[in-house]
Amino acid sequence: MVAHGDVEERDAAYARAAELVIAADGGSAHLARWGVTPDVVVGDLDSLAGAPPAAARVERWPREKDKSDTQLGVERALASGADEVVVLGALGGPRIDHALANVLLLALDGGSPGRVRIVRGALSMRVVVGGERAILGGAAGDLVTLLALRGDAEGIETSGLRYPLHGETLALGSSRGISNEIVSGGASVGLRSGSLLVIESGALAPREQP
Repeated sequence: MVAHGDVEERDAAYARAAELVIAADGGSAHLARWGVTPDVVVGDLDSLAGAPPAAARVERWPREKDKSDTQLGVERALASGADEVVVLGALGGPRIDHALANVLLLALDGGSPGRVRIVRGALSMRVVVGGERAILGGAAGDLVTLLALRGDAEGIETSGLRYPLHGETLALGSSRGISNEIVSGGASVGLRSGSLLVIESGALAPREQP
């Protein structure tokens, strides 16, 4: 799913490899530059300079609505039954409110935490909830930040990180989990209860299919 925020050229690999490509309004411009035709375009289309791109389906919404175009795109992807939703173009630009709202969409993904990921270049963001354990995708030296969402995150257990957590709590609003570092392959993080925003810096985009 491609929104209208900042992207890097390596992000195009995700769009080219996706089984379903959804553009949220102005995200169509990124896809056009990459030579990728979206399967679906959603939103109020107020960011498009002309007619919507040639797509299998255009789902136009009124400008006055109670969801952002990016949220509409994420919900459309989840409704399709996608195992994983990678959101490109969710960060950057002049509207920090949009960027923050897009990050918080990771905690509002239809009751299936972890299915939605925000990616920009070497940056990857996802949510891990209580009872889950996530394998981190980075290599030794990559940075990992853990931030509590929806209240305190309790019983956190990590492996393969420079600063380990063993059953500890990260309080909502605390910066303690910023700038940890992967020191070995197969690093992971899990927790007993609550939600964690996991931010990885350094994971590579998937290789493009020949």
